[in-house]
Amino acid sequence: MTGEARTNLDAIELLMQDHRELESLFSEFDHLEKTGKDTAGVIERACAELKIHDALENELFYPAVSDAAGEEEIEALLDDAEDAHDKALDRIEQVVEFDTDAQARNAHFKVLADEMKEHILQEEAELFAKAKKIKRLDLDLLGTRMKVRRDELMQGGGLAQASEAGA
Repeated sequence: MTGEARTNLDAIELLMQDHRELESLFSEFDHLEKTGKDTAGVIERACAELKIHDALENELFYPAVSDAAGEEEIEALLDDAEDAHDKALDRIEQVVEFDTDAQARNAHFKVLADEMKEHILQEEAELFAKAKKIKRLDLDLLGTRMKVRRDELMQGGGLAQASEAGA
Protein backbone atom coordinates (compact mmCIF):
# COMPACT_ATOMS: atom_id res chain seq x y z
CA MET A 1 0.00 0.00 0.00
CA THR A 2 1.53 3.29 -1.01
CA GLY A 3 1.76 6.30 1.25
CA GLU A 4 -0.27 8.33 -1.24
CA ALA A 5 -3.15 5.86 -1.00
CA ARG A 6 -3.22 6.40 2.76
CA THR A 7 -3.30 10.21 2.67
CA ASN A 8 -6.22 11.93 4.39
CA LEU A 9 -7.60 8.79 5.97
CA ASP A 10 -8.93 8.80 9.49
CA ALA A 11 -7.56 6.21 11.91
CA ILE A 12 -10.28 3.63 11.30
CA GLU A 13 -10.09 4.02 7.51
CA LEU A 14 -6.33 3.55 7.68
CA LEU A 15 -6.66 0.40 9.79
CA MET A 16 -9.40 -0.98 7.55
CA GLN A 17 -7.15 -0.40 4.54
CA ASP A 18 -4.47 -2.40 6.39
CA HIS A 19 -7.04 -5.16 6.94
CA ARG A 20 -7.89 -5.28 3.22
CA GLU A 21 -4.19 -5.44 2.36
CA LEU A 22 -3.68 -8.31 4.81
CA GLU A 23 -6.70 -10.18 3.46
CA SER A 24 -5.28 -9.77 -0.04
CA LEU A 25 -1.95 -11.20 1.09
CA PHE A 26 -3.72 -14.13 2.78
CA SER A 27 -5.58 -14.84 -0.48
CA GLU A 28 -2.37 -14.60 -2.46
CA PHE A 29 -0.77 -17.09 -0.08
CA ASP A 30 -3.69 -19.51 -0.54
CA HIS A 31 -3.39 -19.26 -4.32
CA LEU A 32 0.37 -19.76 -4.32
CA GLU A 33 0.14 -22.74 -1.99
CA LYS A 34 -2.65 -24.40 -3.99
CA THR A 35 -0.66 -24.03 -7.20
CA GLY A 36 2.53 -25.35 -5.59
CA LYS A 37 4.43 -22.10 -5.91
CA ASP A 38 6.83 -20.54 -3.42
CA THR A 39 4.99 -18.73 -0.63
CA ALA A 40 8.02 -17.26 1.16
CA GLY A 41 7.74 -13.78 -0.36
CA VAL A 42 4.07 -13.30 0.41
CA ILE A 43 4.57 -14.63 3.94
CA GLU A 44 7.42 -12.19 4.49
CA ARG A 45 5.31 -9.25 3.23
CA ALA A 46 2.31 -10.29 5.34
CA CYS A 47 4.41 -10.64 8.48
CA ALA A 48 6.01 -7.23 7.87
CA GLU A 49 2.56 -5.64 7.37
CA LEU A 50 1.27 -7.34 10.52
CA LYS A 51 4.16 -6.02 12.60
CA ILE A 52 3.56 -2.47 11.41
CA HIS A 53 -0.19 -2.81 11.90
CA ASP A 54 0.38 -4.16 15.40
CA ALA A 55 2.61 -1.20 16.29
CA LEU A 56 0.06 1.31 14.99
CA GLU A 57 -2.79 -0.20 16.95
CA ASN A 58 -0.91 -0.90 20.17
CA GLU A 59 1.11 2.33 20.28
CA LEU A 60 -1.54 4.76 19.06
CA PHE A 61 -5.03 3.50 18.29
CA TYR A 62 -5.85 1.34 21.31
CA PRO A 63 -4.50 3.85 23.87
CA ALA A 64 -6.39 6.72 22.21
CA VAL A 65 -9.64 4.75 22.20
CA SER A 66 -9.12 3.73 25.82
CA ASP A 67 -8.37 7.29 26.94
CA ALA A 68 -11.33 8.79 25.08
CA ALA A 69 -13.88 6.13 25.99
CA GLY A 70 -13.20 5.10 29.56
CA GLU A 71 -15.89 2.41 29.32
CA GLU A 72 -15.57 -1.12 30.62
CA GLU A 73 -17.18 -2.54 27.49
CA ILE A 74 -14.57 -0.94 25.25
CA GLU A 75 -11.78 -1.94 27.63
CA ALA A 76 -12.87 -5.57 27.26
CA LEU A 77 -12.79 -5.25 23.46
CA LEU A 78 -9.35 -3.63 23.65
CA ASP A 79 -8.10 -6.44 25.89
CA ASP A 80 -9.35 -9.01 23.38
CA ALA A 81 -7.72 -7.13 20.52
CA GLU A 82 -4.41 -6.86 22.35
CA ASP A 83 -4.53 -10.60 23.12
CA ALA A 84 -5.09 -11.31 19.41
CA HIS A 85 -2.07 -9.16 18.56
CA ASP A 86 0.10 -10.92 21.14
CA LYS A 87 -0.86 -14.28 19.62
CA ALA A 88 -0.15 -12.96 16.14
CA LEU A 89 3.34 -11.81 17.12
CA ASP A 90 4.01 -15.24 18.66
CA ARG A 91 2.80 -16.91 15.45
CA ILE A 92 5.04 -14.64 13.37
CA GLU A 93 8.01 -15.82 15.44
CA GLN A 94 6.98 -19.43 14.74
CA VAL A 95 6.68 -18.72 11.02
CA VAL A 96 10.15 -17.14 10.97
CA GLU A 97 11.55 -20.03 13.02
CA PHE A 98 10.58 -22.44 10.25
CA ASP A 99 11.80 -20.33 7.33
CA THR A 100 13.83 -23.25 5.94
CA ASP A 101 10.99 -25.77 6.31
CA ALA A 102 8.33 -24.61 3.84
CA GLN A 103 5.72 -27.11 4.99
CA ALA A 104 5.98 -26.15 8.67
CA ARG A 105 6.22 -22.44 7.81
CA ASN A 106 3.09 -22.63 5.67
CA ALA A 107 1.20 -24.54 8.36
CA HIS A 108 2.02 -21.89 10.98
CA PHE A 109 1.17 -19.11 8.54
CA LYS A 110 -2.24 -20.67 7.82
CA VAL A 111 -3.03 -20.62 11.54
CA LEU A 112 -1.83 -17.00 11.75
CA ALA A 113 -3.98 -16.01 8.76
CA ASP A 114 -7.07 -17.73 10.18
CA GLU A 115 -6.63 -16.09 13.57
CA MET A 116 -6.09 -12.67 11.97
CA LYS A 117 -9.16 -13.04 9.74
CA GLU A 118 -11.25 -13.70 12.84
CA HIS A 119 -9.65 -10.77 14.67
CA ILE A 120 -10.30 -8.45 11.72
CA LEU A 121 -13.98 -9.41 11.60
CA GLN A 122 -14.44 -8.86 15.33
CA GLU A 123 -12.46 -5.64 15.41
CA GLU A 124 -14.37 -4.08 12.51
CA ALA A 125 -17.80 -5.20 13.72
CA GLU A 126 -17.37 -4.32 17.38
CA LEU A 127 -14.40 -2.14 18.30
CA PHE A 128 -14.37 0.11 15.23
CA ALA A 129 -18.14 0.54 15.39
CA LYS A 130 -17.93 1.68 19.01
CA ALA A 131 -14.84 3.84 18.42
CA LYS A 132 -16.65 5.78 15.67
CA LYS A 133 -19.27 6.84 18.23
CA ILE A 134 -16.79 8.27 20.76
CA LYS A 135 -17.18 12.02 20.48
CA ARG A 136 -13.90 12.82 22.30
CA LEU A 137 -11.87 10.68 19.87
CA ASP A 138 -10.41 12.72 16.99
CA LEU A 139 -10.08 10.03 14.34
CA ASP A 140 -8.66 12.45 11.76
CA LEU A 141 -5.83 13.61 14.01
CA LEU A 142 -5.18 10.05 15.11
CA GLY A 143 -5.06 8.94 11.47
CA THR A 144 -2.45 11.59 10.74
CA ARG A 145 -0.34 10.47 13.71
CA MET A 146 -0.66 6.85 12.60
CA LYS A 147 0.44 7.69 9.05
CA VAL A 148 3.52 9.49 10.39
CA ARG A 149 4.35 6.49 12.60
CA ARG A 150 3.82 4.08 9.68
CA ASP A 151 6.26 6.11 7.59
CA GLU A 152 8.81 5.97 10.44
CA LEU A 153 8.41 2.21 10.76
CA MET A 154 8.80 1.66 7.04
CA GLN A 155 12.08 3.55 6.92
CA GLY A 156 15.40 1.92 7.78
CA GLY A 157 15.10 -0.46 10.72
CA GLY A 158 11.46 0.36 11.28
CA LEU A 159 10.22 -3.19 11.11
CA ALA A 160 12.64 -4.19 13.82
CA GLN A 161 11.34 -1.30 15.93
CA ALA A 162 7.75 -2.40 15.29
CA SER A 163 8.64 -5.94 16.29
CA GLU A 164 10.31 -4.76 19.50
CA ALA A 165 7.41 -2.42 20.32
CA GLY A 166 4.92 -5.25 19.96
CA ALA A 167 6.96 -7.70 22.01
